[in-house]
Amino acid sequence: MTQHLLAIDQGTTSSRSIIFADDGSIVAMSQEEFSQHYPHDGWVEHKPDDIWSSVVNTLKNVFEKCDVSVEDIATLGITNQRETTIVWDRHTGEEVYPAIVWQDRRTAQMCSELSADSELVEYITNTTGLLLDPYFSATKISWILDNVEGARTRAEAGDLLFGTVDTFLIWRLTDKASHKTDATNASRTMLFNIHNQQWDTRLLKTFSIPPAMLPEVMDCAADFGHVSADLLGKRIPINGVAGDQQAALVGQACFEKGMAKSTYGTGCFMILNTGDTPLISKNRLLTTVGYRLNGKVTYALEGSIFMAGATIQWLRDGLKLIDNAFESEALAKRAREDNGVFMVPAFTGLGAPYWDPNARGAILGLTRDTGISEIVAAGLQSVCYQTKDLQKAMESDGARLVSLRVDGGMAKNDWVMGFLSDILGAEVKRPTVTETTAVGAAFLAGLQCGIFTELATLTHCWQCDKVFTPRLNKAQRNTAYDGWKAAVARIRCS
Repeated sequence: MTQHLLAIDQGTTSSRSIIFADDGSIVAMSQEEFSQHYPHDGWVEHKPDDIWSSVVNTLKNVFEKCDVSVEDIATLGITNQRETTIVWDRHTGEEVYPAIVWQDRRTAQMCSELSADSELVEYITNTTGLLLDPYFSATKISWILDNVEGARTRAEAGDLLFGTVDTFLIWRLTDKASHKTDATNASRTMLFNIHNQQWDTRLLKTFSIPPAMLPEVMDCAADFGHVSADLLGKRIPINGVAGDQQAALVGQACFEKGMAKSTYGTGCFMILNTGDTPLISKNRLLTTVGYRLNGKVTYALEGSIFMAGATIQWLRDGLKLIDNAFESEALAKRAREDNGVFMVPAFTGLGAPYWDPNARGAILGLTRDTGISEIVAAGLQSVCYQTKDLQKAMESDGARLVSLRVDGGMAKNDWVMGFLSDILGAEVKRPTVTETTAVGAAFLAGLQCGIFTELATLTHCWQCDKVFTPRLNKAQRNTAYDGWKAAVARIRCS
């Protein structure tokens, strides 16, 4: 008899609930968007009740889309937007301030002031694997405690709780019974020692955060509590939790050292499994917890690209060269090979490994023969070249990419995936099921409740849709990449 798994995929702009069969195939999905709030330049907020309502609505609606009943659900997994920070009253459940989203930059000045202490900056990187940056949760919590009237007093009295979105959902789903997170989400707070897997006392003091606010840190597959029967009519165990990019690593079955996944959405997140060794990057990549199972940590290196699908959106909405993203593949196929055109989409600066916020975009190498096809092809290729930048940075840090599994909207474009394989000099594999974040959460939950007995079982569940293999030789690949590096050098500001 098929056992079904339920996953919550709580993202930055929408929430989804997905029912999976025990072979990893999708049975039904429900999705609901919610509002984004921008009260000041560089500030991004969500209303926690909007997040909660969207999750509850999709949890209920997904059962209306299929013949599966709540009684058929064996377990629930949760994956979430990472770093987003919520602080709420442990007695009433009322938030003291809106959720401060991972994109929010309000604490940039605080980070700038702290960065004057080079010893602290080094300690943060060596302890947490992260960079001192507003991206992470620590300075967000400090800001709330320092800027919301009475918040610090209440926190020091033990009346306030902190959580990333997974923790907030667990607490509400379990009717206030469980205040927990998993190791992957904890590793994105800039408060967690990724070596001893404990909240770090020094960093808590540095950011003036009372330890009593913090959730208990669990394995990714663990007992996080039960969904209250009042919500769906049945107490469903919550057995799997991971931040979205780490959940995708699991969903892509990247369980061997050297395996990597790259998600091509608005931006791009590439994570490479480094096994039981936490490699501290010398190239401004992030060292993070890939997943933790049975108390054993698997580490990863992560690099982020700001503009992936967003580059194609600009070609469509800004330049109006295409009517929809699907047209880009046919146009790229018509472009002249070796046309010498390079697009560097640094519209908001460059991400890893450059971290140059002042760089700005450019299209270089234009001639009278350049047409729409060449410009569109250059936009698509820019995503591949940026992935190559991450590959080279990871190799410099001692992590060799042996295989890349891809997901996200751009992964459906065969031309892009073919060029990606060419420029990386590595196989690129696209899965049949591309909802990898949600399937990763479901896999973790299935491991804990016994549907799956070991990681090898999950490996068998992963099914390949298509494999792309390199067509360029090493000399051709190097020539193309040298052209990209020269283009990037032209627009660098720091």
